[in-house]
Amino acid sequence: MVIHRISKWLPAILLLAHILLRTFLSEPSIAKDLLFYNAIVLSVVIGLFQAPLHNDPLAVAFLSLATASWGIGSIASSLSQFLNFSDHEQLVSSVAYSAFYPFAFIAIPRAIGRAKRMRSVELLDSAIFGLGFTSIIAALLLKQLVGVSGLGYFFSVLFSICDIALLVIILSSAARSKISSRLILIITGVLAFTLTDFYYLWTQIEGTYRFGQISDEGWLIGLVLISLSFWYLPNESKSEGKIHPALIAISIFISPALLSAIAIRPEYFPSYVVLPTIATLLLAFIRMTLVIRQANNLGEEKVLARTDELTGLPNRRRLIAELSTFNEVEGALLLLDLDGFKPVNDSYGHEMGDRILRQVAQRFSRSLPSGAILARLGGDEFGVIAAGSDDATLELASALKATLSYPFIINGKSISIGVSIGHVRNDGKGDLLHRADLAMYEAKRTSAEARAYLP
Repeated sequence: MVIHRISKWLPAILLLAHILLRTFLSEPSIAKDLLFYNAIVLSVVIGLFQAPLHNDPLAVAFLSLATASWGIGSIASSLSQFLNFSDHEQLVSSVAYSAFYPFAFIAIPRAIGRAKRMRSVELLDSAIFGLGFTSIIAALLLKQLVGVSGLGYFFSVLFSICDIALLVIILSSAARSKISSRLILIITGVLAFTLTDFYYLWTQIEGTYRFGQISDEGWLIGLVLISLSFWYLPNESKSEGKIHPALIAISIFISPALLSAIAIRPEYFPSYVVLPTIATLLLAFIRMTLVIRQANNLGEEKVLARTDELTGLPNRRRLIAELSTFNEVEGALLLLDLDGFKPVNDSYGHEMGDRILRQVAQRFSRSLPSGAILARLGGDEFGVIAAGSDDATLELASALKATLSYPFIINGKSISIGVSIGHVRNDGKGDLLHRADLAMYEAKRTSAEARAYLP
């Protein structure tokens, strides 16, 4: 219990101490702005893993990855202030900062309400939205905001646009949730993070940004508040923590449009915009392939759910579904129950019984008219839905009975079984399955009495 309390409040205590230290010692130093600053980020990650078990594990994992990515960017950025880093080395911090957003797009909406199981499509949606929509909009606004197309400015604009996108996702999820301590902390944390990014962009444009200034605490405040929210109960929400499909569609639509614009006016757009645009289209293609495969699998699952595994015939569920659309059709339901099958099953074993059932299904199928449906209802019971006049369906019942008039020859053994058939005309009175069941048992009883009177 003590460890949990320390894990919960340690990031906030360290943050408060760091703000006080920075207030009195404004000059940047390795101890204060590299070690102490990034130790707070580490305490946030540790605190997330110590958070109560009522949290969504994926939300905890992805927010930890988001915070760790931002922490790597912060360490690289801090080191660049004290060491002479090249532009390529400084690019590491920008890329690490950027990795914060795809993880956050998944984690934070899921943290607002109790989310369902994570799907691979959800991961791709976050990547497409994060990489496509935000980077493309950043590229389009780059010259309008700062008048230049440098890579550093591109990332500064990118972060601000990502923050807006994250706020939109959070507010859309929050609209379906009740106000709670967790929700207030998340919104306040993201808002603090967003305002800090915009202030950083503004100071870069004005050329007034100075490493180690008090505004740098805004990012830590945002991270600490978001992590603190995980110590409070999530909302019971209908939200599944997913990005709205319209936002995904916009991200995918803009990519080919931007590629066309780059081809027409290559001098206007920076060359590095091509890479995230192509990556967005590639991810969209992967998502489409995955969705098609899942749709095919779902179709196969639906077929299997209505198919008898042993015979390959429709099962009881499929027969009942067909009966629901059979009300206004002239025809009949036939219920068939094998006679003498149980003794064969007991004497020769279930494997022999299964082989007989498969051959019975084949004989019945060959006797059916076009459009009739044969289903195995379970055990040695079958059902047939057939359209036609009363005489035609009664004739079909006789034909089905005749298919079992000669024995089955299996492994050199001659095995004879019969069938009792309950025939119910579709007269509009409903409850066909129950009435056919009664008719079948009556036929079985009559057949048994007839055999009892044989000399």
